[in-house]
Amino acid sequence: MGRRFLAYLSKTGFDLESSWFVPSRVLAPLRRNGLNPVPELARMQAHGPITRLPLPVTVWLVTGYEAAKQVLVDSESFSNDFGHFREMGLFADEAPGGLGFSDPPEHTRLRKVLTPEFTMRRLSRLVPRIEAIVADQLDLMSMKDGPVDLVEDFAMPVPALTICELLGVPASEREEFQRRSVARFDLGGAATASLSAVSESVVYFRELVRAQRQAPNDGLLGELIRKHGDELDDDELAGLADGLLTGGFETTASMISLGTLAMLRDPDLFARVRDDDEAIGGVVDELLRHQSVVQVAFLRVARKDIEIAGTRVRAGDIMACSLSQANRDPGVYSSPDDICPTRSAGQHLAFGYGAHRCIGAELAKMELRIAYPALVRRFPELLLAADPASLSFRKLSIVYGLHSLPVHLGNHTSPIRPSL
Repeated sequence: MGRRFLAYLSKTGFDLESSWFVPSRVLAPLRRNGLNPVPELARMQAHGPITRLPLPVTVWLVTGYEAAKQVLVDSESFSNDFGHFREMGLFADEAPGGLGFSDPPEHTRLRKVLTPEFTMRRLSRLVPRIEAIVADQLDLMSMKDGPVDLVEDFAMPVPALTICELLGVPASEREEFQRRSVARFDLGGAATASLSAVSESVVYFRELVRAQRQAPNDGLLGELIRKHGDELDDDELAGLADGLLTGGFETTASMISLGTLAMLRDPDLFARVRDDDEAIGGVVDELLRHQSVVQVAFLRVARKDIEIAGTRVRAGDIMACSLSQANRDPGVYSSPDDICPTRSAGQHLAFGYGAHRCIGAELAKMELRIAYPALVRRFPELLLAADPASLSFRKLSIVYGLHSLPVHLGNHTSPIRPSL
């Protein structure tokens, strides 16, 4: 969803990255230094949990953990409705759609339909298939000569194929589905190419919905049609499916690659993931807290005057919650910039908070709990295959990640030990 949101900015002709006149603190929430938020965010946080950004409209950046929770949970005081931004003239007429930019009762209606399908009990049926997907990708990697790109060969295919399994995409269409998934998030392409890929995706999902109405299978779309087919039209079902793709593909792919890089930096962390089955759940939550790949939550608009952490927010003000910095709040986490595998990080905000908390959070964690150990057990000599300083991260992004991650799988010569 983050990439789609930025695409809308590009569609209006507003290019943040090339806008040299935009103050650094405005762009700070979208930037990183390697695996860490830029220091400017910590400096703002040290002066208070909420900071007004130097923009023509009133935008508050929330960096404090408790203040962020207050904003994220309060749907009565803060609205996610994309229509507010259209009325302000900030973005294009077309709305991104999905759960993230809707308010109750519409959000409540759609969320109620999806929630039963994302309980751990329902998702547990996917475990054998995720394990098989992961094993297949590891097999394909092992057959390649020389270094492999972990992003291209592992981090992207695993969530893409998992979403195929979840939605019920026919096996004959999965290769093409994966191609479309990657194309919409292609960082090297133009914004118009990304938007074209998004449009193609929605068209594809409409066709899939129509086919499922005729003969629903056991996937999520088939279940929704059987249980709620009279309540949801084709566009709503296609929109929900597309939202699951945008919310569950890029974010999980980024976490797989960034988490692997963190393990390559820390031999003790690598060994814990490899050897300790009981620790993996805590390690995954700590990596999610530490990385917070969705750097900024969906923007909110204040519905009324309200006080946040001692600051008066006026009706119509825009709220931007920095999830990456809130999850590094030293008032909540000791040594927040360190990855502590034994830390109890279960209350982190990596998936948001409140009614808009990511509905696919448990699925994402399930994928990570399977992917990380399988990777390091299959390739216990895994090493970085590039100078750490040469790694290419996204420079300005709502969803943070790596462009590529070259690795040696084993039996390598002249290994490079990462020390970022």
